[in-house]
Amino acid sequence: MTRSTIARRTWWRIRDYAAVLGWQAAGIVSRTDPDDLRRPEHPVGPPVVLVPGVYESWHFLLPLATLLHEHGVRVHVLPDLGNNRRPVPFGASILGRYLADRDLHDVVLVAHSKGGLIGKLAMLREDPDARIASMIAVNTPFAGSVLARWFLAPSVRAFRPTDATIVALAAERDVNARITSMYSHWDPHIPGGSALEGALEIVLDTPGHFRPLADPRLHALLLERLLTPGAAAAPA
Repeated sequence: MTRSTIARRTWWRIRDYAAVLGWQAAGIVSRTDPDDLRRPEHPVGPPVVLVPGVYESWHFLLPLATLLHEHGVRVHVLPDLGNNRRPVPFGASILGRYLADRDLHDVVLVAHSKGGLIGKLAMLREDPDARIASMIAVNTPFAGSVLARWFLAPSVRAFRPTDATIVALAAERDVNARITSMYSHWDPHIPGGSALEGALEIVLDTPGHFRPLADPRLHALLLERLLTPGAAAAPA
């Protein structure tokens, strides 16, 4: 690896974590009420449920929630996930129960990182009434991450490629056709990328693991998919 490549990736990494700190700080001071996000003035399109990644509360995805809400989308968040450190099956059960309790239908999941694993497992095992129409996952480790083996925290080691949940999810391909996997061309947390067989895959220009959440192409796709009648049912 050349010095210029190392310098470039170091700069990308710095900007990535700077974005994290900014979004986390904004979430802490935000007074946004989840009830308000569910009730835009002029509702359009299907309901969206945001599913954050590990160590991310629902506030972390507040910029996306605000963007969608301002365009009339009914946005749902999952406060019961907390900082999303519990196992993927626990998160999937929280999501499935939320959909049933709210009696939501034709739902589009918008997930970041671990949230995509939670979303896929919910589609497979926690959605007997077919409430989830599709999912847009951003930088999700569908095949795990080789870096996870170096961490002691169970919440991160769960992303090892050999983890039972990762292996089981990878073997389940039936729902992949309803998933759009959007991911950065360089993700320091997921060196192997977020490819998903049978899914629609879109590579984003924004490098990093977190900053792609602000990528204009992601925002454009979300608005197109959610505001165009019939477009949210499955990836094109």
